[in-house]
Amino acid sequence: INESRVTEFILMGFPLSRQMEIFLFVLFLMFYLVTLSGNLVIITITLADYQLRTPMYFFLWNFSFMEIWFTSVTVPKLLSSLLFGSRIISFTSCMIQSFFYFFLVVTEFLLLAVMSFDRYVAICNPLRYTVIMNSHVCFVLVFGAWTGAFLYILGPLSAVAEVPYCGPNVVNHFFCDLTALVKLSCKDTHVLESAIFIMASVLILNSLVVTAVSYTYIITTVLRTPMAQGRQKAFSTCTSHITVVSIVYSTHIFMHVRPIESSSLELNKVVALLTSVVTPSLNPFIYTLRNKQVKQALKEAVAQNKVFLFYKKFIP
Repeated sequence: INESRVTEFILMGFPLSRQMEIFLFVLFLMFYLVTLSGNLVIITITLADYQLRTPMYFFLWNFSFMEIWFTSVTVPKLLSSLLFGSRIISFTSCMIQSFFYFFLVVTEFLLLAVMSFDRYVAICNPLRYTVIMNSHVCFVLVFGAWTGAFLYILGPLSAVAEVPYCGPNVVNHFFCDLTALVKLSCKDTHVLESAIFIMASVLILNSLVVTAVSYTYIITTVLRTPMAQGRQKAFSTCTSHITVVSIVYSTHIFMHVRPIESSSLELNKVVALLTSVVTPSLNPFIYTLRNKQVKQALKEAVAQNKVFLFYKKFIP
């Protein structure tokens, strides 16, 4: 059979009226700018303030750094399609976008698991915290999260890039999502679909187990704390992380821990929009508004112009 290989895809996105497209462009642009500025503030504050040079904030600025790139993988193309109607994406660009999207999704899960472990050590082993979570261990955990994510998705993404696409080339999504791409292949992809489903399930559920076990020990330890003030302080350091974990896991379990053939692409598009556009813009507020140390550091930074001085070191 003579197969003509697809050289570009058309991202269907959300078929809407022109007025609604302009409205969503403005709305999503605001979310995107809030995400960029909010996470940049967290990165700057945690790096500039010596009081925040702790493992918890080291992981937090890595998480914020990841969020900036995660939302930047899909949102600029979405904004461009809403404003200019440019829905065409080359085959290579599509595969690169898909690679980085899922690379950063996996990194997000691994970082959340690492942050849960950090809270477990801080609350359940406070006297040994600085010994266990030393700078070398923190670096290894973060490096492991980034490199582990890269290696984990390299195989399935390479397989998706290698399967033949003969047309149609209309992707029923606003970015190059694996679920939508695999449905366009002109070969039987049942084995590949099963492998993607198993890998997504193993990753999400295993990282969720690490988080759940960590917080089970944390809650048990906190409830044994005799003083109410001590319990409140312990819980206050965890509420931000629990909130983010709840949002991230609930949305991604809905999207990925289901067989591809049973997935509703329309529902997946809406949920993916929440995870790509809305959630990253909320995280800076969740971590700052619920965290007294970050709020205090932010006030001091504004008062002492620390943010300006921090950037002055890097910008001539």
